[in-house]
Amino acid sequence: MTIRRMVRETSLSPDHFIYPLFVTFGKGVKKEISSMPGCFQESVDFLVKHAKEVHSLGIPAVLLFGIPEHKDEIGSSAYDEHGVVQKAIKAIKNKIPELYVITDVCMCEYTSHGHCGIVKDGDVQNDSTLDLLAKEAVSHAKAGADMVAPSDMMDGRVEAIRLALDEEGFPDIPIMSYAAKYASAFYGPFREAAESTPQFGDRRTYQMDPANRREALKEVALDIEEGADIIMVKPALSYLDIISDVKDSFDVPVAAYNVSGEYSLVKAAAKLGWIDEQRVMMEILISIKRAGADLILTYFAKEAAKILNK
Repeated sequence: MTIRRMVRETSLSPDHFIYPLFVTFGKGVKKEISSMPGCFQESVDFLVKHAKEVHSLGIPAVLLFGIPEHKDEIGSSAYDEHGVVQKAIKAIKNKIPELYVITDVCMCEYTSHGHCGIVKDGDVQNDSTLDLLAKEAVSHAKAGADMVAPSDMMDGRVEAIRLALDEEGFPDIPIMSYAAKYASAFYGPFREAAESTPQFGDRRTYQMDPANRREALKEVALDIEEGADIIMVKPALSYLDIISDVKDSFDVPVAAYNVSGEYSLVKAAAKLGWIDEQRVMMEILISIKRAGADLILTYFAKEAAKILNK
């Protein structure tokens, strides 16, 4: 076993993990997400405690998603300086300044219709959405976020966000772009977690076709040209070829999102006694790393870190 460890080609560490957290309004709230055992919607007070636990395990970063008290057609809570994510950023940076705070930049959690942008006559309006995404990113930076991560898949949003951050005095805030984000069935549990299910239609008009491989490289190239610092592939497990393609084609850090459906399938099968949960979890994570991901966003981060820290 010693020599096996010495010649291992791919290594995994808690340093490679980003842990997603869901912050909701109110106080004293810790509600388990039924389809994602071990994951919670938490008010800021509980979220800070959770973030401390994450940091204590050697996980360097969290990704924040917000569940607002009020939703409207234009997702105004997304860029409210007193919004749930903005409050969470300040609270985490106050109590755990060393923890790296990344924020999801999108409209779907904040809009009454559940789509990732402004809707007119039943269609998502790409260009008019860009200003709102830029406002959201700037509000996160003003609250103290270390990095912003646009996940909406609107064309041109990286450039819009970069320009807005620069103009507002945040030229050093990096952007992690959800560059190759597929219209995947693996997002199902997340939509319960973030309360972001579309009220009509779906997101296939602005998320990628799972059948397309070359298109991913085009999307990544455009986002790098617009100023993205880190590129993300989402989901991870069914798109290992895309992670590999991106890593081979571009000289930028590559992140991969081990999404909710991938997590929930493992949890459900383990509950039924059909698989060895720990071994399957670690095999999935090492496969994502082996494919070329430098960073892995995963709900398994805490469990995996405990194993790796032994």
